[in-house]
Amino acid sequence: MILLVPSLIITLIYFMFDDVSGTPHRPGAPSPFNNACLIMLGVFPLIVMFLITSITMQRERVSGTLERILTTPLRRLDLLAAYGTAFSIAAAAQATLACVVSFWLLGFDTAGSPAWVFAIAIVNAVLGVGLGLLCSAFARTEFQAVQFMPLVIAPQLLLCGIIVPRAALPEWLQWISNALPASYALEALQEVGAHPALTSVTVRDFAVVVGFAVLAMALAAATLRRRTP
Repeated sequence: MILLVPSLIITLIYFMFDDVSGTPHRPGAPSPFNNACLIMLGVFPLIVMFLITSITMQRERVSGTLERILTTPLRRLDLLAAYGTAFSIAAAAQATLACVVSFWLLGFDTAGSPAWVFAIAIVNAVLGVGLGLLCSAFARTEFQAVQFMPLVIAPQLLLCGIIVPRAALPEWLQWISNALPASYALEALQEVGAHPALTSVTVRDFAVVVGFAVLAMALAAATLRRRTP
């Protein structure tokens, strides 16, 4: 399910927009499917990996696995690095499969290089892993881990520019949007979709998302408890 769900949903969106002649859009503008697919490649890896990571880590904590491991000389950072690496490999595989299906099977196209779409989708999935590891440290049950979803992910989806362009938001919401990593991930994808050459905005946004992912991993290690309440 980790690998297939994003690709299946993108395929469903493709068939929703299959009859493009009946879907109005400006001449020369990207097709509705291209717009939707670009958003999904940024959103799905973040959402899916956040849920899977937070729930799985909480299950490990409740079962006592983490507590037993932490009685060994293994450092918390080493433990989180091991878990983070495993989840990140799954995240990279998920994002890569979704991009392969989108580009080579469904006809998704961007003005910029597909390699940058791959890279942004993968780092966004790794960001979901980092946020999931961090939030799992504050949850006592798997249900509480799921409850972090509307608190951590929903504001990012609402304020990253999917529904309302960020420039059209009230100024105080723009400040909040500027502090959320999903805003930079989506902006980077939109830059790749619109410009044939690599732009400075794309590089900056990519670096910001990587920084958020590293920070989330570091905070997760710092907040990992040695004893389960």
